Amino acid sequence: MQLDKAEILIAGAGVIGLTIARELVKAGYGDIVVIEKEPELGRHASGRNSGVLHAGIYYSPDSLKARSCLNGNFLMRAYCKEKGLPLLENGKVIVTRTAGELPVLDELQRRATANGAKVEMLDERQLAEIEPNARTVERALFSHYTAVVDPKAVLKSLKSDLEESGRVRFHLGCRLTGLKGSGTALTDKGELGFSRFINAAGAHCDKVARLFGVGENLRLIPFKGVYRLLSKAAPFTVNSSIYPVPDIRNPFLGVHFTRSVHGDVYLGPTAIPAFGRENYGILAGIDAEGFAIALEDLVLFLANPQFRGVALREPLKYIPACFYRDAARLVKELSPADMLPSAKVGIRPQLVDWTTKQMVMDFMVVADGASLHVLNPISPAFTSSMDLAQGIVAAHFRV
Repeated sequence: MQLDKAEILIAGAGVIGLTIARELVKAGYGDIVVIEKEPELGRHASGRNSGVLHAGIYYSPDSLKARSCLNGNFLMRAYCKEKGLPLLENGKVIVTRTAGELPVLDELQRRATANGAKVEMLDERQLAEIEPNARTVERALFSHYTAVVDPKAVLKSLKSDLEESGRVRFHLGCRLTGLKGSGTALTDKGELGFSRFINAAGAHCDKVARLFGVGENLRLIPFKGVYRLLSKAAPFTVNSSIYPVPDIRNPFLGVHFTRSVHGDVYLGPTAIPAFGRENYGILAGIDAEGFAIALEDLVLFLANPQFRGVALREPLKYIPACFYRDAARLVKELSPADMLPSAKVGIRPQLVDWTTKQMVMDFMVVADGASLHVLNPISPAFTSSMDLAQGIVAAHFRV
């Protein structure tokens, strides 16, 4: 059964798929179909992230992450203001836990400056004026451009814009299952014809790419981000966000404090190796792929020292006392009773080059004939999305 046909078919209605569709509409395209396997938007990464708009501090200046992050931040903030969406422009501080982290803090300042971000090195007195409860050793870095949005509100608004344009059609609850020939997608709702295909499938983008013979050496390994909630009865609050100095050899930023646009303060996330691309619970979300993912984790554990360190350290944070110890190093005052359970859990799908067994640190956009694949859509993908979409459409599509 022919469900639909379109000039451009986009698989995935997360923030990457929606912002690319938005840029295609701006460029004059008018026959676009977006399919999404879930019955509603925001079920996975785009709707489960912290909402932080990053400012290009962490990323090597020669990377696509660095080139897209800050402008993506500005574009998303402007969009939220235009649409009246929740936006908290409160910056963030990055604190040191030991004197040994000071050289990395200096490197973050160098990268931020090279990437155009506005940052300021603070002493302990200046830090206390911004975040009275934040703890640091000697110095901290303040990021002026970091902001926070409501991810689900952004997704809802983008979808509404696209529908109102009259140029984009959505099929929700429609799962891509395969290809027939070079221009027909098979779904559980029927066949979809297309001239161009865009893979914005998030945690499933490697599987979609392989349908087209792209990225055969790439694997997405899921990591689980567990959060906790700061009690309203805690004797302190957080004005913005408090982050630790990360291990910049890994793509994870560590447990941190973030004030949401709705006033809640979240602690997290972890980066626990997961056994499913949607393994949000202890057992929930472990699917037929779980055993294969476990084997891949074992291979990486043996072959990659950075992954091995994460795999040994992060699962301990399931234990409240271990999570607490990690968070307590960032602040002057925190008791275990201040941390409450939270339903907020996310999956970060980290791309691995299976030839080298190394984690891919940058975004990856691969064009192959009539198909285009957005791979490794990890942080700061939400922040970068509007800039990435502009670059993708400008480079690969012509009216």
